[in-house]
Amino acid sequence: MQTVATESDIARDRLDRATAHLDPPYAVVDLEAFDANATALVDRAAGKPLRVASKSVRSRDLIRRALGRPGWHGVMAFTLPEAIWLVRCGVTDDALVAYPTADRTAIAELAADPTLAAAVTLMVDGSDQLDLVDAVVPPGRRPALRICLDLDASWRPLRGRVHVGVRRSPVHSARAAGALAAAVTGRPGFRLVGLMSYEAQIAGLGDAPPGRAVLGSAIRLAQRGSYRELLARRGAAVAAVREHAELEFVNGGGTGSVAATSADPAVTEVTAGSGLYGPTLFDAYRAWRPTPAAFFACAVVRRPAPGLATVLGGGWIASGPAEASRLPRPWFPAGLKLIGTEGAGEVQTPLTGVAAGTLRVGDRVWFRHAKAGELAEHVNELHLVGADAVAATVPTYRGEGKAFL
Repeated sequence: MQTVATESDIARDRLDRATAHLDPPYAVVDLEAFDANATALVDRAAGKPLRVASKSVRSRDLIRRALGRPGWHGVMAFTLPEAIWLVRCGVTDDALVAYPTADRTAIAELAADPTLAAAVTLMVDGSDQLDLVDAVVPPGRRPALRICLDLDASWRPLRGRVHVGVRRSPVHSARAAGALAAAVTGRPGFRLVGLMSYEAQIAGLGDAPPGRAVLGSAIRLAQRGSYRELLARRGAAVAAVREHAELEFVNGGGTGSVAATSADPAVTEVTAGSGLYGPTLFDAYRAWRPTPAAFFACAVVRRPAPGLATVLGGGWIASGPAEASRLPRPWFPAGLKLIGTEGAGEVQTPLTGVAAGTLRVGDRVWFRHAKAGELAEHVNELHLVGADAVAATVPTYRGEGKAFL
């Protein structure tokens, strides 16, 4: 009886053949899937530009690839040194730093270079962050630095007794945003150009967790309530800030909320990054699931028992709460799973499941990371797979000797 190859078999065979000359562990990015995801995200943004979240990519070449496509413009960097590096390398002339900085060396470098000062925007959520900048370089000795306000996007129902979302900015109300805008514009050496709000409870939380239907219903209910509240509050905050400055941009969202955030009339651009790689956390979304584009391969090195195959390494764990959702997931061949007593190990990862018995020493097992850019912290390079071959090999941040955080 002839066996019919499944879609999973075909995908595995393609990756195996393309990388047959490589020894694991290594990581690949499927260019066809990467480009398709980039196009799908633009379609979901409905005409509003997308800003690349660099922390979710962590490769200059792939950030450039995204920025070279229609609908993408600018980078959201995760640290000021990274933003400076990307501008100096010519990757972008529009780098928004997503988090406040206390890096005095980087602040001094930014303030000493008018070209950098025109290309990099600092994030603040309080006057103390402005005080730090002034202490490093007084306003009379630097060009005006570009500033973006971080509006907290968490939902606080029941008069604030419940907090839904992440713990970010203390600036939550329109009134607080207006007050901070007044403080920024009232100080020399700063220019208020933007406002950002990241609705993590919508963009970064899957609404269909596998096997947890009740939780999924609760998440969707909370997300609907949060979205309605944020729509009104963000609009009011933008209006309050615009009483003090002409904003160049209002940024919001992430991969998991591109369509919803783009529908907010107060938002002028949306951030996305994880959707380019399609990590496993985004398998839990109903509205849109990116095509898996980033994988890493480990080699089978022993067979400790029938029905078990052990690969070397594999413990590339994602940040966040210490739970199963942060573990890498064996993807090819289909039918593999981690064992509960060891999980994904530092130096070895035993695997069980229907496919384990078919694996031989030397075979590859393909994994997907739970998050996107964190995969790049484990390898020096990414092998870019075209049709049936490695089309190029590009360095990660780590491969270029850059450890920004």
